[in-house]
Order: sequence, then C-alpha cells, then structure tokens
Amino acid sequence: MTDTDAADRPESPTTDEIAVYSDYVCPFCYLGRESLRQFQADRDEQLRIDWRPFDLRHNKRNPDGSIDHSVDDGKDDDYYEQAKESVRRLQAEYGVEMSLDLASEVDSLSAQIASYHVKTTADYETWLDFDTSIFTALWQEERDIGDPDVLADLAERAGLDGDEVRAALDDETLREEVTTRFTEAQREGITGVPTFVYDGYAARGAVPPEQLERLVDGT
Repeated sequence: MTDTDAADRPESPTTDEIAVYSDYVCPFCYLGRESLRQFQADRDEQLRIDWRPFDLRHNKRNPDGSIDHSVDDGKDDDYYEQAKESVRRLQAEYGVEMSLDLASEVDSLSAQIASYHVKTTADYETWLDFDTSIFTALWQEERDIGDPDVLADLAERAGLDGDEVRAALDDETLREEVTTRFTEAQREGITGVPTFVYDGYAARGAVPPEQLERLVDGT
C-alpha cells in the first residue's frame, strides 16, 4: 500500500480504461479512488474504471470463509500506526473525511462478490454507483459491508434488485470465479493495492492526481 513509481505490468486494459486492483477494506484504495476522481475532473475524456478485485486478507481466510484475525501477517502495531499516519496525511491532502474505526474488523469478500456480479451483469454506470456506495458505506457511514442486508440495501439504492445480490452471495461458482481473479492478480505481479494499470505501466498506492496524469497521459 505504499507509493511506487510506474513500472511494467502485464495485462493492461485498453487505452480508454484504467485497471484498478483494489480491496474495499483498504483505506488507501478509497483514497486512491478519490485521487483518480480528482485527476479525471480536469480531463476532457473520462476513463472507464476496470475494477479488478484483490483480497488483502486471503492469507487469514479459513476454509469456511471466515477471517482469523489472530494469524500473524508480519504487520505489527508500529506498521498500523504508520499506516494510519499516512492515511491522515492523505486525507488532508485530498480533502477526504473518513472513519478508521470499523474497517479492520470487516471482511470485504461478500462486497467484492456482489460488486463483481454487478460489474458483469449490469451497465457500467450502475456498477460504478454501486461500487462507490460500498466505499462510502464503509469509510463514511461506518456500515459493515460484509453484511448481506447492507449490500442488498446499497444495491437497491443503485437501482438494482437486492434479492438478486443476496443470491449472488450464495453462488459458489461466482465465489470461485472471484477467488480465481485474486490468484490471477498475484500471478500478474500485483503485490499491493491500490494498483493502477494503464497501457502496460502501473502505479501502486494512493498516488496523487499528477502521478496518475503522468501514468495515463505521459505528462
């Protein structure tokens, strides 16, 4: 989740899209999307976001799908305190209000499954509304995006069928497909999120709008 310079990456999207690997529970992903929004605000041609799910907590996931928070991931209290300081700095830089109290306990897998279902079955703008609402629910409203009731409510607010989203969460084939996407991302060299990929190059972290401009427009 640290900032890095642009680097070669495989499987880049078409030139009118920017691929974004992210996990809803990652605060830097939320901040990165705000940076992308600010970059696009001054751009004549809008880029479509090709969201690609990434499960930050896959190493802590039990066979039944639950999260074992006791698993040692090599990140101690100092790491998390430094991460919070970085988040606070970026909040001020990007003008973003957000809460950091709930996300550490929330499992995002259900949200990613729901979002992937919408992305592959609905039009782009509907997916984007749903995707944005998930981020907002967690980081602004302190709602548990792992709760099927919350996801159904967000779906209905985006004009979707809440029951259809609930059904998607119980679809084992869909769950396996999303899990496969995580594995593919790792094989492609994605080691942290957010990672923005455009035309064969990438930038990792909640990089500022001007770095996204260099990535996309080369300026």
